[in-house]
Amino acid sequence: MRFGVLTGGGDAPGLNAAIRAVTRKALNGGHEVSGIRNGWMGLLTGESMPLDRDAVRGILPQGGTILGTSRTNPYMREGGVAKVKENIRRFGLDALLPIGGEDTLSVALKLSQEGVPLVGIPKTIDNDLSGTDFCIGFDSAINEVMRSVDRLHPTAEAHHRVMIVEVMGRNAGWIATLGGVAGGADVILAPGFPFSIGEVCSRLRARHEQGNRQFSIVVVAEGAAPTDMKGEVSQDVKTDEFGHVRLGGIGHLLAPEIERRTGYETRVTVLGHTQRGGSPSAFDRIMATRYGVAAVEQAERRNFGTMVALRGTEIVAVPLQQAVSQMRQVDAELYEIAKLFS
Repeated sequence: MRFGVLTGGGDAPGLNAAIRAVTRKALNGGHEVSGIRNGWMGLLTGESMPLDRDAVRGILPQGGTILGTSRTNPYMREGGVAKVKENIRRFGLDALLPIGGEDTLSVALKLSQEGVPLVGIPKTIDNDLSGTDFCIGFDSAINEVMRSVDRLHPTAEAHHRVMIVEVMGRNAGWIATLGGVAGGADVILAPGFPFSIGEVCSRLRARHEQGNRQFSIVVVAEGAAPTDMKGEVSQDVKTDEFGHVRLGGIGHLLAPEIERRTGYETRVTVLGHTQRGGSPSAFDRIMATRYGVAAVEQAERRNFGTMVALRGTEIVAVPLQQAVSQMRQVDAELYEIAKLFS
């Protein structure tokens, strides 16, 4: 067989580990692998590269993706789907292995329903795909949040400040919740769990009045919004090809309000793309490797229209429809645990 592998959407630590695993597993089975450049864009423009042992040697610890990526939606381009199918035929691909999140795999689902043979691999630092416990990149992202919050604790304490840490995660609060718990944040604000600015200020005052802890760390998800304001906070009103605006700015909205209402000096740190960059964690390297191997195995069995997923400690295949049917929100139990430490 000849496999085509692509990486779409936002980059994430562990993508190269998955590409490496797909290539090594396929070659060991006597197959060939083509790397599609820049996500779905590569199947519109016809850009690919052969993947062999030399091409994937040494990439396990590298962040980013050697194939490049883009937020391209063939269904939003005139004649886009026809071009994708034409290039799949031109490249001689027997199966496509797209690595991506909700947007990339929603395109994969539509193509699968139109007869394109493919097996998806879950990747998103947001960790919001249904059907799997973890997506590639999430563990690395929350480790970066944890390290950053660890570094902010001593400076916040030294200056008796409130430090607001704005993290990624779009409309899911996984990064904020787990990263905040791991870093010992005092207040965690995530989508799906309503809060008002007044409530946040009350929690901060209660903490500061408890004793000698005259500082606080607040971790807020970019998609979180107080109940006393309308809509989400975004950096730009323009949308991408999947209809998403570029979120961000909630930290800078909260800071002056908290300072005005409490009198506590407040500063903001926006972690931004540091959460995507850098070398993948051990967990992400291992999981991405297992996903890559499992995806090739599913394709060999012609079990198409599926996504490989982690359930507990086992790698399984789930229907793509299940994976992208709804956004996976943070478990209420996890959020309640986070509130115990505020």
